[in-house]
Amino acid sequence: MAEHWLIAGANRGIGLELARQLKARGDRVTASVRNEEARAALAALLAPQHAEVETLIFDTRDFAAMQKAAEAVSAPIDVIVANAGAFGPALQSALGVDFDAALDLFSVNALGPIRVADAFLARLKGSSNPRIALISSELGSMSNVNPSTAIYSSTKSALNKLAQCLAVELKPRGVTVVALHPGWVKTDMGGPNAPLNVTESATGLLATLDGLTIEDSGGFLNHRGETVAW
Repeated sequence: MAEHWLIAGANRGIGLELARQLKARGDRVTASVRNEEARAALAALLAPQHAEVETLIFDTRDFAAMQKAAEAVSAPIDVIVANAGAFGPALQSALGVDFDAALDLFSVNALGPIRVADAFLARLKGSSNPRIALISSELGSMSNVNPSTAIYSSTKSALNKLAQCLAVELKPRGVTVVALHPGWVKTDMGGPNAPLNVTESATGLLATLDGLTIEDSGGFLNHRGETVAW
């Protein structure tokens, strides 16, 4: 049965591949990008399917812009995928921190997905199986200590805690919330040495999201549907 998916951050990498696979299988896709340039790039990358993909423009730092965009989207949305994110400053050590850059990264990686969920939450009303996926990383696991990614990892740890809390708040409304680790993927962020390509990651993420029920809410899962340690 076709569903309506919101992919926040869809102009490249995993978000783009999610949009491509969803359209190929017949789902409705609403995709967000940061600006008109990114919208044009997305249209070119999705050709000839781009005419069937509704696009929204907002930066995940800008809650007001997201609220305005949400008003233009018809309900129900079945699945919200908060995918937009960044790696952040070149220096990732906990020493010599670029604090302004670090704070901005927390805004993008930790608060950005929560802004997306908040802004579009009302659009889930009417879905028979509403789900929110916050794209995280195993680097955010407290069991994974890597000083070379300290700032990025910390933003994902913060997102994981927010995902847990959001899941508790929304479970009474029947909304499933999970944090998802897409794997180490060959993207601009993941680099050329990553073992997964975007097709493999997106395929796994979709299979995992398709199978979610309210009993899974509050979980931290990878692209294979396996539990990741907090």
